[in-house]
Amino acid sequence: MTPASESRNTVPRTTVPSMPVPSMPAPPSDLAWLGEHAAARLPREVLLHAHGPTAASLEAEVARLRALAPGSPGSLTLVDLAHARATAPAQEPAQATGHVPAADLEGAPLAELADAGEESFALAATGDRIRVVAGGSRGLRYGFYAALLGLVPADGEEWTLRSPALSIRMLDHWDNMTVHPVMGQVERGYAGGSLFFEDGELREDLTRVEHYARLLAAIGINRVSLNNVNVHAHEATLLTTRRDQVARLAEVFRAQGITVLLSVSFASPVLLGGLGTSDPLDPEVQEWWRRTTADLYAQVPDFGGFVVKADSEGQPGPFAHGRDHADGANVLARALAPHGGEVFWRAFVYDHHQDWRDRTTDRARAAHDHFAPLDGRFDDNAVLQVKHGPMDFQTREPVSPVIAAMPRTRLAVELQVTQEYTGQQKHLCYLAPWWSETLRFPLGPDGAPTVADTAAGLVAVSNVGDDDFWTGHPLAQANLFALGRLAWEPGVSPDRLLEEWIGATFGPDPLVAEVLRDLLAPSWLLYESYTAPLGVGFMVRPGHHYGPDVDGYEYTPWGTYHFADRDGIGVDRTVATGTGFAGQYPEPWASRYESVSTCPDELLLFFHHVPYTHRLHSGKTVIQHIYDSRAEGCERVAELRPRWRQIADRVPAALHDRVDALLVEQERSAEEWRDQLRSYFFRASGIADENGRPIH
Repeated sequence: MTPASESRNTVPRTTVPSMPVPSMPAPPSDLAWLGEHAAARLPREVLLHAHGPTAASLEAEVARLRALAPGSPGSLTLVDLAHARATAPAQEPAQATGHVPAADLEGAPLAELADAGEESFALAATGDRIRVVAGGSRGLRYGFYAALLGLVPADGEEWTLRSPALSIRMLDHWDNMTVHPVMGQVERGYAGGSLFFEDGELREDLTRVEHYARLLAAIGINRVSLNNVNVHAHEATLLTTRRDQVARLAEVFRAQGITVLLSVSFASPVLLGGLGTSDPLDPEVQEWWRRTTADLYAQVPDFGGFVVKADSEGQPGPFAHGRDHADGANVLARALAPHGGEVFWRAFVYDHHQDWRDRTTDRARAAHDHFAPLDGRFDDNAVLQVKHGPMDFQTREPVSPVIAAMPRTRLAVELQVTQEYTGQQKHLCYLAPWWSETLRFPLGPDGAPTVADTAAGLVAVSNVGDDDFWTGHPLAQANLFALGRLAWEPGVSPDRLLEEWIGATFGPDPLVAEVLRDLLAPSWLLYESYTAPLGVGFMVRPGHHYGPDVDGYEYTPWGTYHFADRDGIGVDRTVATGTGFAGQYPEPWASRYESVSTCPDELLLFFHHVPYTHRLHSGKTVIQHIYDSRAEGCERVAELRPRWRQIADRVPAALHDRVDALLVEQERSAEEWRDQLRSYFFRASGIADENGRPIH
């Protein structure tokens, strides 16, 4: 039913009240990038040309921000052009803007906005006056938050049109409804329990979820998957008997223009429907998915679709029925298609029962081997969700060759914001520089499309939980912020994103900004310098994956080997003498990775097994690089805490204490990495550190 407010023939011009809404619940203790510093940027006069749910949510957000800070001088005008056109008098088609004053639209690129889609907006800043004109409700919200985060053009009359580069900008939550005995409530989560679930059911109080939705809308996220891709029996019922809980969460996220999805088990027809098979070509199975999906849409009309992990690490899939992954994905895609939904089918499929003695089987090859032959067979509303690297979110990996190999398939690139192998939100590791490098990677010779050009979207594993600071490590919030911004604008500089996050979160204090830049900007390369070297990967303690264990996975079925012996280290993935993985890339990358002389140093051990005395392009031998980088990295980590303490009286005490304690842990862990790796490779190689530093 159309709300009464949307049946009017004019668009109301609303001046948003400067007093908080009395019934609004208290905000959480930490407001991330939508706290008092962002509130201080909000102009004191806000003029809103919109109505319906979007207007109500923006009015509530302005009221919430007014409770935090009085705002800045000037005005902010917000125009929802789609609603204005919908209510314009029929005799005024040229204007088609309802009762919006002409001055608010002067010079605005209205025709371009009409073509750009409902997520787009145009923004202009003149003195202390900011104007936002949007192509629809989502665009209006994004434009509002752009003004709030300071993402405005230089002072002048020029309008800038902003549209998202990627239409899919999604976070996957790996949340369990019940606490898993091994993985906990949030699998590979390092920020406490689930925001959504408690004691096996949806939380009663969704206040923090409401604020989380605002945080995501502010950085342009438009989809959220609610539960773990490893779907356990209890969580599987979200598809059927617990749909009401999905509907409640959908209502919260809908208010911020975000669509919800569910991870579902491929075996749901058996687990939930009582059928004897999950064969995707079985008519009963197809009908079960069609009927169950229709029932879900009846309760959640704007439901986004399904996320599926199949035939991977014990999850059921089409292989059990003699079918391939296109068969599996398409049965769900066809159930979703009448409702406008999509299935996100993960390409993380490999043999996790590998014989470590078999040097021909290569986990890195698996996704390409399984999926590249299926290019063109997936339905249009099936999205293949491909990890950005061929392994598993390691500290350094090459770009997955699958991204270049499937031009007739919609692909979404998957990143991991939660830092499973990059310090688990106990270590500083600002990942935007690596993500940016990946998105800008050309999939061929000069002038070839980049990863960002090729992908239909960006999907990432969330790093948020019920921790007071959202992400466990307060400074890990920078990764979540950067993820959303890069999904919208892949070409933006990671340094600029860091500046944006610092300004919105910590305000204009120059010393605070300087210290945070010094800590975060180099932190990914710093983390790499004392952990697994030269792209070899893993070397972590099995199970929890935290801290060093050089041989932890070396003789296991997981296919994560380094093959270090007395003569050398690394995995031969060449076509000439190894697993052939290098040949899965297009040129020039296939040739570049194939040759030890042209392979980049940072990926050398990913593609080649070399002697410890092999000399890198840097001029150092492999063994001396291992010795030096571990020691020097550890020395640099020891400099972080004194630097952080310089701003002890300039940031909230609780936040400062949390970061300080985590820097202590980072120092301890870096020393452990340094000592274990240096000792291991001295004992393996028998070659001493030429700088004479002690080795245990």
